[in-house]
Amino acid sequence: MSQTVSPLYVSIYELVKAIPSGQVGTYGQIGRLCGCSPRQVGYAMAVSPTDDIPWQRVINSRGEISVRSDGFKDTEQYRRLKREGVVFDARGRVDLATFQWSGPDGVWWSEHHLEPPL
Repeated sequence: MSQTVSPLYVSIYELVKAIPSGQVGTYGQIGRLCGCSPRQVGYAMAVSPTDDIPWQRVINSRGEISVRSDGFKDTEQYRRLKREGVVFDARGRVDLATFQWSGPDGVWWSEHHLEPPL
């Protein structure tokens, strides 16, 4: 049985795939770009259907990795981001001024047949 992915989740996944290695986006940032809530972005990341979506690059607006109920993914997310060159401070936070992705450019929106938010 194949899994159907909603158009909103497809948009979220495409945006997350655009975040370069060594940078992060926030749930709120992705939500604003897709026209949804940060929580919906979190739900989408939790059920991402393939391994080619770099879920580790999405963190919360405080620059922190959100705690997961299974305890596994947050340590795995930390390891993956460290391997990509993302730096954490002593409190486990990422400096968003340094590492936050600035978002897609006009070419990206056009190539993906999407409209940038106003």
